[in-house]
Amino acid sequence: MFEILAITVPIYIAIVLGYGLTRWGIFQKADMRAFGTFVIKVSMPALLFNALAQRKVGDILNAEYLAAYALASVITLTLSIVWAVRVGQFSRSLSSCFAMDMCCPNSGFVGYPVMLLSLGPVAAVAGVALALNMMVEILIIIPLLLAWAETDNGQNRWQGIVFQTFRGMMNNAMIWGIVLGFLFSWFEIQLPPSLSRSVHLFAQASGALSLFVIGGSLVGLPVKGMGPRVAQIAMGKLLLHPAIMLLVLWYVLPIQDPVLRTAALLTCAMPMFGIYPIMTQKHGHDGLSAAALLVTTIASFFSLNVLLWMLKDPSFL
Repeated sequence: MFEILAITVPIYIAIVLGYGLTRWGIFQKADMRAFGTFVIKVSMPALLFNALAQRKVGDILNAEYLAAYALASVITLTLSIVWAVRVGQFSRSLSSCFAMDMCCPNSGFVGYPVMLLSLGPVAAVAGVALALNMMVEILIIIPLLLAWAETDNGQNRWQGIVFQTFRGMMNNAMIWGIVLGFLFSWFEIQLPPSLSRSVHLFAQASGALSLFVIGGSLVGLPVKGMGPRVAQIAMGKLLLHPAIMLLVLWYVLPIQDPVLRTAALLTCAMPMFGIYPIMTQKHGHDGLSAAALLVTTIASFFSLNVLLWMLKDPSFL
């Protein structure tokens, strides 16, 4: 167990440090937004480019991983929306808010650092898994959820929302990091050593800084009066999503590479992505989203430790 804590404790120390230094006024919330922008637009694209450009195309385009992760996420999305609409009697926008939390993990800010530390000598695979995760989330999951939310109250503008989402991808630096990484891998292009070291330097900054940003972003988020719904969201993200991924790996699409199999399960066990409240703000659900982000991130310390402990048994996965 101490070996597992040696993996997770440094990650959550970085989150707590970001929270504490922002809570005490040493950093401001605006600083977290600036740091987050740096990670999303500079550091993470460099990381994705590095992870892909230095590997063969055959090692990157893992159809098994993409199919398994997409299937588990779509099943989670469908179940959460059906439950929210049929049982909870929620509106379509609120059901989209629930589903977005349960099937959109924080692959970059939390997932990548966890995989980087837990995968040991094959940690380089973490960057490939991150790129594959983002392809599924950006190309499939997020457009579906935004389109569903826009059909609320009889609106029928989902086609336009999907189009806008894909158009926005063209301005996403992480997408360009993935595209350029694929191109460099496909054509076997090598950067000059000095430029390669510069890219690697920016890529290294993503791990600790992203965790620090998560901690600072949690300061001031509301929780009161939202207990039942927040608990449902947290259980959906930390228990339902990884459980469905596990069933997919066991019975439907077993990923042959044991490292990628572990990466897929760990990804689904992460808390939701940091921009979750921003994505739901348009429909007035940002308060619930922020509360769920806070509670789920804290609770993930315990759930992730349990999962890592279970993964120590080779027969588990």
